[in-house]
Amino acid sequence: MGEAIGQILSYGVAVALSAFPIIGVVLMLATPRARSNGPALLLGWVLGLALVGTLVLLVSGGAGPSDQGQPAGWVSALDLVLGVLLLWVAVKEWRARPRGDEEVPLPKWMKTVDSFTPVKALALGMALSALNPKNLLLSIAAASAIARTDASAGAQAVALAVYVLLGALGPGTPVVLYFALKERSQHILDGLKLWMERNNTAIMAVICLLFAAKLVGNAISDLSS
Repeated sequence: MGEAIGQILSYGVAVALSAFPIIGVVLMLATPRARSNGPALLLGWVLGLALVGTLVLLVSGGAGPSDQGQPAGWVSALDLVLGVLLLWVAVKEWRARPRGDEEVPLPKWMKTVDSFTPVKALALGMALSALNPKNLLLSIAAASAIARTDASAGAQAVALAVYVLLGALGPGTPVVLYFALKERSQHILDGLKLWMERNNTAIMAVICLLFAAKLVGNAISDLSS
């Protein structure tokens, strides 16, 4: 179990730093339906991460290391593909970063959060975690890293739960601050939102580049041995 959990710690932190769900939660916490929509988006985010991870673990059954300690060939190939895709995402994010006082473009849905229902907020959270390319690739990579260990099914489930918990820290922090500090949290949340808007692309570019190098390096090492 320790090996499986160790494999996903960095992935969980990377997913937790996703800007759009954090910004989305902060915006929803400033609406009349804050007490329902904020937690609903967080729940959707958690369900999306858990769903992707569970599906990958189910599909990857039997992908543990061989007697020689080497992962299955297709697992290494998957790492290579994921690494290349994350490299593409890193380049895309870096090219989209704001320069100087350039305005940061935000998704159109952020302008309509006042009209969101809890169900729509839940669906948005699931979409942000399960369909966003960067988060989807990191979740697949995390579940693949768990699957390639020789941990039991129960231990793998625990490792996946740890990954989901870590990934929930990003959008979960504003929700906790809102309920703990109430009106006093607004200044903190506004500052967090502005910082994430301004630095999101650069942060994501660096994260994706690091994980791309890690996955490609692992795949080349495994496939050549």
